[in-house]
Amino acid sequence: MRLPRRRFLHLAAGFAALPVLPEAARAQSYPSRPVRVIVPYSPGGPTDVCARLVAQKLSDRLGKQFYVEDIVGAGGNIGTGQAARTAADGYTILITVNSYVINPTLYEKVPYDALKDFEAVTQIAIFQSAMFVHPSVPARTVAELVALIKANPNKYSFASPGFGTPSHLLGEQFRVAADVDLVHVPFGGSGAVATAVLSGNPLIGFAALSAAVPFIQDNKLRALAVMSNHRSQALPELPTIAEAGYPDLDGDAWVGVLVPTGTLKEVSARLHQEIVKIVDEPDTRERLAALGLEPVGDSPEQFSAQLKVEMEKWTKIIRAAKIKVE
Repeated sequence: MRLPRRRFLHLAAGFAALPVLPEAARAQSYPSRPVRVIVPYSPGGPTDVCARLVAQKLSDRLGKQFYVEDIVGAGGNIGTGQAARTAADGYTILITVNSYVINPTLYEKVPYDALKDFEAVTQIAIFQSAMFVHPSVPARTVAELVALIKANPNKYSFASPGFGTPSHLLGEQFRVAADVDLVHVPFGGSGAVATAVLSGNPLIGFAALSAAVPFIQDNKLRALAVMSNHRSQALPELPTIAEAGYPDLDGDAWVGVLVPTGTLKEVSARLHQEIVKIVDEPDTRERLAALGLEPVGDSPEQFSAQLKVEMEKWTKIIRAAKIKVE
């Protein structure tokens, strides 16, 4: 039986519209179950702090639990790789830092494609790294530390949150720029770096300022410089690395939210909308500022463009410093 042309087109249009309805319905009901928030670093650092703050507020706003899971290892590669292999349904999101775009150049192989496996949602905040030492170190300025290391070759090492983290690369850049003998010791996050330097092993740390602020304020750690071109709101008396004589070593980092590629646009849009509102809340901004974090809350397009800029920037730095992780 042949259908009239108008009737056929009407039915065809109806069938074409069918798959859209379930997707729209799923987006409207999102989330209908708990949401996993993967953080590829250990607790205590800026990524974990931001993730827990946002996850708690998302849970309150959307009525379902957003729970943080710290999956540590390989400079963030293990957790990121796990997130890349999850279903693109909005029930697993990744909150990470610059290492996401640094590691593909730093490592011979990574378990994800930074430009294809994820889609940008928003940056939560940017943060600064700092250079700090154990109080037993006699140096009180960057210049004094450089002189001390040069006078004692093969003695000093520095801790970082892990291979490929912005703090690690800033430490390596400092080693090259100051022409000092420093051995890198990787740890599992900025919180772990602060704890290690507190114990005196090693005596020097490069890590997110937010993880060290409480110890610096209690005089349990001594900060020598913030690795940025502008001073920290949390510690305004702390000089910048440029003021210490190294203007090319600034490197602010970001904490951002990503979802697996293919996630429903409506779900990504809702996550973006809610997270931006959370970032803009006065209590969120106040808490982030106290930790040395600057709230952002940009658009997916802006964050996506930032990812590409960051990849190009850090690729040049890694190749210039000849840093490679086997």
